Amino acid sequence: MAFVVLFTTMSFTVDMHFCGDTLVEMAVFHKAEGCGMAMEMPATNTCSLTKKGCCDDKQLVIEGQDELQQSFQKLSFNQQLFISSFVYTLVHLFESSESNVVTAEAYKPPLVTRQIFKLDETYLI
Repeated sequence: MAFVVLFTTMSFTVDMHFCGDTLVEMAVFHKAEGCGMAMEMPATNTCSLTKKGCCDDKQLVIEGQDELQQSFQKLSFNQQLFISSFVYTLVHLFESSESNVVTAEAYKPPLVTRQIFKLDETYLI
């Protein structure tokens, strides 16, 4: 259960660097370095024409759950029915019988007058 709580509350970032349509680098928790083909900005402010580079950076942010405690203030009738039937079944599933029932209580064991195993023994001489 601790792993479920850890992974549902953990947030992380996946940073990807594309050159054209191919993925060059992917990094988790830090910025992707790139392929080294970044376009430099012109040194003068007078130049208004800039060429768009072929590289593209994309960032995927996966947010974790901030709220750990779920409120059960509003349960639908179907949810209440399921919970009550589940609890009832679970309680009565492990029910043990209190009395020890002996089915052969009315029968008496046979009287042993002779040792039958001694009568059936054979000896090799």
